[in-house]
This record gives sequence, structure tokens and C-alpha cells, in this order.
Amino acid sequence: MDLPKKIPIFPLSNFIIFPKTTVPLNIFEPRYVEMVNDSMKSNKFIGMVQPKTLKNLDNSKIPVLHKIGCLGKITSFKETSDGRYLIELKGVIRFEIKKEINSGNKYREVEINYDNFLHDLGEKKEDLKFSDLELIFKDFKTLFERRGFIINWRALEKQSLDETINALAMTSPFSLEEKQVLLEAKNLNTRKTKIAEILNTYTYDEFENTTLQ
Repeated sequence: MDLPKKIPIFPLSNFIIFPKTTVPLNIFEPRYVEMVNDSMKSNKFIGMVQPKTLKNLDNSKIPVLHKIGCLGKITSFKETSDGRYLIELKGVIRFEIKKEINSGNKYREVEINYDNFLHDLGEKKEDLKFSDLELIFKDFKTLFERRGFIINWRALEKQSLDETINALAMTSPFSLEEKQVLLEAKNLNTRKTKIAEILNTYTYDEFENTTLQ
């Protein structure tokens, strides 16, 4: 695959994608409609990256970006009657931002490097079993239900294990920083461990809803 060295960036807070996962996006802000237009005319690639919560030192409104994001390719494109774009973006490979480019476009563009994430392109399946994850899934289910999230668990269990873990990581009610940790985890086994660690930071009361007598 011919990977671009320069890409447009779509900064979305509390939103991550992983390689080999597909997410729907509703594009309505004019600069990102323009970005999708330009991407469809070229290689259909867009970079998804989370902005940091920290304010810029110069108090400007342009958010500082995390260094690690994921390259996505537009696999489905539909225009609505009110000028929005409904697209599906499939994760390809994670990247590290090297520098931002002043391209003159309304959207942001960056130069990126893939060197630390070339294994994302491989087809190797991680050697993990659902039995390894029963406790994690139990805690995940409880956390999701407490936060009012509805997940089709039966459908998830029919997917491959890496697809399931990545789908849960993407849709979880975790914080921006916690999701970034999951995105930067080197492989699925590390990601599974990080999920367990994050779940452990949520209070016992979050899961059991116990009341002190």
C-alpha cells in the first residue's frame, strides 16, 4: 500500500479508530466537508487524532493535538439533501505526527511517520481467547450499562477477538486520555491489559452499586 506522508487531520475529542475497524462519521462542518471533498478527489485518506485538553500556551483556540493518531480510508460516501456527508472510515495504520503544515486550507494538515506502527498492516491474528477476557467483558458490560450504553454483545462475540477489543475500546465511556492510552498500546495483548488497568481505576461502587449501611 502506498501510504501518504502528508494527510488532512480530523481532530475529534474522545474519538479514536483502530486499524482494521470501520466507523461511520457524519460530516457537517464546512471545513471538514471541504476536507472530505479534497480527500475523495485524491487518495481518500484522512487522519483521525484526538486534541489534547490542555490550553495552548499562547491561549489560541487551535487545539494542541496528540502525537499518535490513526490513518483512515473513506470506504463509503453519501451526500445528504442538506449538504452533509455520511462516510465510513476504515482504520489502516497508526501514525506519529512530525510537524504541522501551513497549507492554506481551512482544515489542518500534517506530515506523519509510520515507522513504529508498520505491524498494523499485518494480517496476523493475536493469540488471545475469549476465555481470557471473561472478567474484562463482565466489568465492561456493567460499566456500559451503568452509563446507559447499549451494546449488542452477541454480535460482538461473533467477531474476531481483535475487532471486538478494538470496538469496545472505541465505544467505551473512557476519558480522552484513557482512549489515547489504548490507541498507543503496541498490540492487542497490551491493549487488553491496559483496558483491565483502566477498568480497575473505576470504583467498586461503579460496578456493584453498593450502599454503606
